[in-house]
Amino acid sequence: MAGLIKREDIDEVRNRTDIKEVIDGYVTLKSAGVGSWKGLCPFHDERSPSFHVRPQVGSFHCFGCGESGDVIAFLQKINHGTFSETVEQLAARSGIELHYEDGGTGPRREETGRRQRLLDAHKIAEEFFREQLTTPGAGAGQKFLAERNFDAEAAAHFGVGYAPQGWDAALKHLRGRGFQEEELKLTGIFSEGNRGIYDRFRGRLIWPIRDITGATIGFGARKLYEDDQGPKYLNTPETQLYKKSQVLYGVDLAKKEITKTRQIVVVEGYTDVMACHLSGIGTAVATCGTAFGTDHIKIARRLLRDDGSGGEVVFTFDGDAAGQKAALRAFEEDQKFIAQTYVAVEPTGADPCDLRQTRGPEAVRELIDNKRPLFEFAIKAGLKNFNLNTVEGRVQALRVSSPIVAGIKDSAIRPAYARELAGWLGMDVEDVNRAVGAAVRRNRMPKTETQTAHQSHAAQPNDEAPAVPVFSRPDPRDPVSRMEREALEVVLQQPAQLTPEQWQAFYDARFMAPAHAAVHDAVRAAGQSGATPAQWVEAIRQEVPDPLRSFVSELAVTPLPASSTEALLRYCNDIINRLFELQITHMKAEKMGELQRMDPAGDPEGFQRINRELLELELRRRALRQD
Repeated sequence: MAGLIKREDIDEVRNRTDIKEVIDGYVTLKSAGVGSWKGLCPFHDERSPSFHVRPQVGSFHCFGCGESGDVIAFLQKINHGTFSETVEQLAARSGIELHYEDGGTGPRREETGRRQRLLDAHKIAEEFFREQLTTPGAGAGQKFLAERNFDAEAAAHFGVGYAPQGWDAALKHLRGRGFQEEELKLTGIFSEGNRGIYDRFRGRLIWPIRDITGATIGFGARKLYEDDQGPKYLNTPETQLYKKSQVLYGVDLAKKEITKTRQIVVVEGYTDVMACHLSGIGTAVATCGTAFGTDHIKIARRLLRDDGSGGEVVFTFDGDAAGQKAALRAFEEDQKFIAQTYVAVEPTGADPCDLRQTRGPEAVRELIDNKRPLFEFAIKAGLKNFNLNTVEGRVQALRVSSPIVAGIKDSAIRPAYARELAGWLGMDVEDVNRAVGAAVRRNRMPKTETQTAHQSHAAQPNDEAPAVPVFSRPDPRDPVSRMEREALEVVLQQPAQLTPEQWQAFYDARFMAPAHAAVHDAVRAAGQSGATPAQWVEAIRQEVPDPLRSFVSELAVTPLPASSTEALLRYCNDIINRLFELQITHMKAEKMGELQRMDPAGDPEGFQRINRELLELELRRRALRQD
């Protein structure tokens, strides 16, 4: 840094920067009278807009949380940058040359604020990846897009690119543009090993991840080659620019349409966003390798102007078990919206990309048009867990589902859904109404410590946070939980012991304990980067939610019961095989249930197919026993 920026230059930056134009990139503002604008505050969660901007005096103030200041203070707060970095960012935006108290001129390109340098690096990297997609070496990426009916124009619109195979193509390009190694380490575009840094993304299709202003802050990369041992999707790790819990892919393209239509559609992946936009659903966005959470809700509510005057949030999920689980996670956040929340699940389980590819854009639009309330989906998903043919099953189902009906935001339609629930349960309407009424009264009462300890968030949808911690410590007495933990210990401590086939099977495994599932997701996100074990574990620690970082450390240091190298190898192989055997047991149970519900005479081919699949699973299980 060349020294303190001269006061007159700071004043010039303030004078020549339109504060409303800057804030418009983060907050949806609407007129609040002559010369005044208001919107939902970006610094705290609120339902009614209390954040005011007055461009004429270059100031903002929130009457809810008290945050206030000028355009420099706003950007410094929202981007977590230093004062000098923020001034330099605004100066570059307005073409102002800065001078410093030591007599020097404004910084050279290499000396601009760190954030701006990172943004420059991402912009240049995006251009590089996009150029690479047009080369003969990108045939696999071109084929991937073509198979999904994405032409060159679509790829250009979304900035899709290709990362060449090899270790240093992007590295050489950015070094050639004047970036130093210490700067490149901060971008997240590169990994670091014993011999220095190398390309993080290799032989993959690349999507630029942009913030709400359109600036590229990270990348998502899709595996194209069978010999790539990493996860199917690999994202930029957490950096100064990229915080995955605060980013929605496609929001830069969707923000105007979201504001105009008061609708936001949340899909699961990059290609789904592309398919929706190209099918006329210009409000589609996606999370980036993480569940839709509190920070995403803040972005959505600001764009929707979620002040009680309308708006809708539509979640689309795959029809499989993972998609249903994601939908129920979204339902846990439902009460943080005033807007009505919906879920759109295609009966065959196809996602928007598949629908557009097989049935055309109209099928994608039909999917969204046929949305249904999220609470209805949550109720019906819960009912599947009970045997409604028994009195005990119906009573238990009522206990779980009545609080969901009680939590419906629109009290006018609550009685109608109580009647619907009575029909689904096969119970008397009055019994259901009494249960719903009791749940409504409980929701209005403050919780005692005993209630908080025993009631789950699913049973109390109006709670701001789950009553039982999401990541409670798994029970070591439970054999499934113990098996999952031992597998994670092996993977974190001895990743080199797994074969490529075992890695793929591990990535595909389903973990039941929430804490284990979160660590499993983090391992997948970290991928097999080639870094040292310590760096790899640290990467996993950075991927998990904060409450689980110490748990990752615990898994990484728990002694494995082996007294020699050979014994360690046998133990690791045995644990991983037992994990896979457990997964096979889960799959067999699901197939057996499907077989029991099937009429062999009505569907003989399906009956035979499931029997064949059961036989194949049993053969796989026996093969594991023999290893």
